[in-house]
Amino acid sequence: MKIEQHIIDQHNQDLVFKHVKNVNFLKESISNFEEIVAKLQKFQIAIPSWALGTGGTRFGRFNGKGEPGNLEQKIEDVGLLHALNKSSGAISLHIPWDIPQDAEKIKDLATSYGLVFDAVNSNTFQDQPNQELSYKYGSLQHVNPAVRKQAVEHNIEVIKHGVALGSKALTVWLADGSSFPGQLNFREAFQNTLESLKEIYKHLPSDWKMFIEYKAFEPNFYSTTIADWGQSLLLANKLGDQAYTLVDLGHHLPNANIEQIVSLLLMEGKLAGFHFNDSKYADDDLTAGAVKPYQLFLIFSELVEGMDARGIDHATGLGWMIDASHNLKDPLADLLQSVEAIKMAYAQALLVDRKALKKAQQENDVVAAQEILQDAFRTDLRALVAEARLREGAALNPIKLFTDLKVREKLTEERGDSTVATGL
Repeated sequence: MKIEQHIIDQHNQDLVFKHVKNVNFLKESISNFEEIVAKLQKFQIAIPSWALGTGGTRFGRFNGKGEPGNLEQKIEDVGLLHALNKSSGAISLHIPWDIPQDAEKIKDLATSYGLVFDAVNSNTFQDQPNQELSYKYGSLQHVNPAVRKQAVEHNIEVIKHGVALGSKALTVWLADGSSFPGQLNFREAFQNTLESLKEIYKHLPSDWKMFIEYKAFEPNFYSTTIADWGQSLLLANKLGDQAYTLVDLGHHLPNANIEQIVSLLLMEGKLAGFHFNDSKYADDDLTAGAVKPYQLFLIFSELVEGMDARGIDHATGLGWMIDASHNLKDPLADLLQSVEAIKMAYAQALLVDRKALKKAQQENDVVAAQEILQDAFRTDLRALVAEARLREGAALNPIKLFTDLKVREKLTEERGDSTVATGL
């Protein structure tokens, strides 16, 4: 299924009168309106291939209808998202869930939808059919050298797939850890992981990056071998200039100050980018901005300040990707909402009066500093974000058009109601 441009144009025509009024109101009060819109037009958020079907919990998975049954259909789904918002111009693959059988054909298909390939992700957190050795007790940390070798070879294979598709980064997330005291020698597990990562690092092309992800707990509940940003940064520093720390917003202990973590990683030149989602309790993988929109804004506020201070391009300097799981919502609708929330937080961060904030900080004016940040956060920039979409030929209201066109119903007619997307 493709959404033709004339359909989007008709949708916009029906909404444009009210939109123009809202835009004109904002232009009167926002001096850098055009600058913010221009930056939003360039800002793209990659869609993960595994988020295009329903996810699940440890207790169940409620399959949706019309799920993409293969990689080609997943690219089609991301193409639908990108047509609606013109902000989802990349897809991130998880190997071996989405192994391209013909890389050139897959690249051509992606190009036809205006898509490129973001970071490729390895998977050593579960056993695959016909896998020789099990990752039940870890992969890159495993006490058995043969298991470590198998996991290393898998990551090298993932790099090769990424090269064929034009990707420029490998993301490594490990479930490695322990659930009981005494089960694991922490020092040896970390050293094994480092040595395994060194072997993988040797196979990175010179223009690639390695993203090292961390997670406080789950699926192991006593220790995780790469449990926080400090351990990830330690590994990245030991590996070299092509290794960076990846921040998943759900991979922290409760009440962690993620915006401070982001600021320090930027300072050290070791921030890889983000897996965006939201959470209430742990790694809930909820729609970005659904629970903690102010935190998302504060993170972007630190990002804008830090990237500007270091001359980093907002659109291309870091990796931007969603990592969510949908057990209740339509996955495509959920992803549209996440992209909107991310771009809203980014726009609000661009609105912050940096000179006034710096002055308040230098004068220890805590009240003024809070007012400056909250003034930007409380400004309704939905029309500004919509204007950026409109200028790119996207829908003024992507969710409305998605619903009005009955996209899920049409996908179900094409694919049936029993297809199950690869992934968790």
